[in-house]
Amino acid sequence: MVVAFVRALYDSRMYKWFCLQFRCSVFLFVVGMTTRALADEGMWLFNAPPLKQLKEKYQFEPSPQWLEHLQKASVRFNSGGSGSFVSPNGLVITNHHVGADTLQKMGSVEHNYLRDGFYAKTQADEIKSTDLELNVLMSIEDVTPRVTSALKPGMTSDQASNARNAAIAAIEKESKDKTGLRSDVVTLYQGGAYHLYQYKRYDDVRLVFAPEQQMAFFGGDPDNFEYPRYDLDICLFRVYENGQPARIDNFLKWNSRGPSDGELIFVSGSPGKTDRQLTMAELADRRDRGLPYALSFKRREVLLLAYSERSFDNARKARHDLLGDQNGRKRFDGYLAGLLDPQIWSALEARERKLRDAITRDPKLRSTSNAYDRIKNAKAEIVKNAPLYNYLEMEAPRYTAYREPRAFVSNLFEYARLLVRAVDERAKPNGERIPEFRDSARESLELELFSTEPIYDDYEILRLTDSLTDFASQFGADDPLVQKVLAGKSPHARAVELVTGTRLKDVAFRKNLYNKDAAALQAGHDPMIDLARLVDGPARDARKIYDTQEEIKKQAYSEIAKARFTIEGTSSYPDATFTLRLSYGTVRGYGQDGKQIPDFTDFAGLYQRSAEHDNKPPFDLPKRWVDKKANLNLATHFNFVSDADIIGGNSGSPVVNKANEFVGIIFDGNIQSLVLNWIYTDTQARAVSVDSAAIIEALRKVYDAGALADELESTRREVLVTPAGFPSLPLNCTCHVERSRDISHLIPS
Repeated sequence: MVVAFVRALYDSRMYKWFCLQFRCSVFLFVVGMTTRALADEGMWLFNAPPLKQLKEKYQFEPSPQWLEHLQKASVRFNSGGSGSFVSPNGLVITNHHVGADTLQKMGSVEHNYLRDGFYAKTQADEIKSTDLELNVLMSIEDVTPRVTSALKPGMTSDQASNARNAAIAAIEKESKDKTGLRSDVVTLYQGGAYHLYQYKRYDDVRLVFAPEQQMAFFGGDPDNFEYPRYDLDICLFRVYENGQPARIDNFLKWNSRGPSDGELIFVSGSPGKTDRQLTMAELADRRDRGLPYALSFKRREVLLLAYSERSFDNARKARHDLLGDQNGRKRFDGYLAGLLDPQIWSALEARERKLRDAITRDPKLRSTSNAYDRIKNAKAEIVKNAPLYNYLEMEAPRYTAYREPRAFVSNLFEYARLLVRAVDERAKPNGERIPEFRDSARESLELELFSTEPIYDDYEILRLTDSLTDFASQFGADDPLVQKVLAGKSPHARAVELVTGTRLKDVAFRKNLYNKDAAALQAGHDPMIDLARLVDGPARDARKIYDTQEEIKKQAYSEIAKARFTIEGTSSYPDATFTLRLSYGTVRGYGQDGKQIPDFTDFAGLYQRSAEHDNKPPFDLPKRWVDKKANLNLATHFNFVSDADIIGGNSGSPVVNKANEFVGIIFDGNIQSLVLNWIYTDTQARAVSVDSAAIIEALRKVYDAGALADELESTRREVLVTPAGFPSLPLNCTCHVERSRDISHLIPS
């Protein structure tokens, strides 16, 4: 559910078991729909928190200062996850699998940080990332009137889309120019509201600590999406400003005891995407077309497996992509299983029917009924356009600066497309540009375009050959565009020509081209850039069709959202949008197959699990964990579950208690949580976290990282500074006292 490393379900018995467990959870889900009225549902906006629900159920109402502190201590990773500040010296904690993209890019034949881990004993040893950007949300402003007022009666869909985009671009530019902060206008309720999010950016991000991948993903596929779990899925970075560790005012105090059974906890993170407010017509398309399409990538998974088995270095190069493909397939399997289940489908239909009936009964709202038909018709047009859009433009919704098209899976093609479009879009007024090329997005674009990530020719050729073959198979070898793309060669020969002939591996070359105009770009005759230029026209045409139909949907969803607000009130949460949200719940186990699954695991269970499998993969323990077993308190809590509402993108989210102390970190969901993309249940669905107690125990007693543990556990805000400019803990630091000290006076008004 939450982004996590997964292996393929090749074993048919395991797949049948997976489906059986999912079906069993569905029955309990339907029962739970009617028996638990006060479920802890919701991914809430920080400017519209569930204060009433919390006060009524838990007699706790977080103050504005409490919320602001947690908001500004929370971090979003541009690689697709969440994290949090845990010291005043820029220290950030997230998951190992969130940091894996960066670990992979930092690695080499000599240093396999993804597999073997890393620890910087001093700040001088911390390694700078190639292209990682962290965002901290500083403020939120409702700009709905400014956006919607740009749409005038009688506008065509194209005109309305252009007007909306121009208004959003103007708001973002005005905010960026005024504050210097990254400024994004976020669409909420599928077009029912628009909020301006202002972020502080950090792009000097350095690696501090990562465990071995085997400890971050202990148990591999057999234990993935399961519970009990025994994973140390953590990774620590440090953000720098002006060459020095950033001074952070809002960071989470570390609670080394961790949470207790039944305790109220909160999760602050950036969930990527949910589809709980989509119409049944859209959900039917997800079920019948979208998810089967997403599951059609098995060919790439098999390809990467074969490539990885040829050498250890091949395995290193492909590891992150392979695990991502495998995890996505298992996750999408679960999503599809949910929508194919008649009981879940009936519950979704009943939810929509209830709203539509209420709309029909109200004379003032009755005209909204045709919004559902407009959405259905727009979706039909999107489906017709989907092959070109998916293969030439992008294969999934965009949450970062670039999303690869299915026909051109290649880092070098990414650079070529970004260069071609950056030059073309720069010549247009800011309000007419594609969103990712607006002035407000320039810094993030340049960070991605000028990445120092290593490029491996053989790996580029492998992926590009496969995607070109896929493209030719989809459209036919005689298709005019396919013939132009292949230029009279086989997919492999064309990939070799493109990869070996381009100069885009050179960062300096990319920077030089970025500052030139379209004519200079074309005159250079770089083969990869020429390819990006060749397909740019058809890709933009496909994007225009998509954007036009999306505009129709946004207007229709806006009408439905207004009707919902009238009927249900405004105290509801929008679908996830990879922006900061607040969830809450309690630490609690669940029943399965007549047994009670406990909410906590411990280190003793880790060693027992390994021994049950003779310490063989994927249950093998790294040597240091075997050698240092006697050092550990085996009763220390390791992982725990809660009923907090999460989804992919919440990976790395801090789990805090009522005192706003760090007590854990989200890293996964159990198999029963897969339905949360569509509808909430707390009967068996659980979020899985690493306990803060386990992190400290492992750092001190297994990894000999006492200095890092001291920094986490220190409650002192004043830190000594050495002549070299690096902060250090005072020699007489008492790291285990005053953990419950009130910090509200430290939060700026």
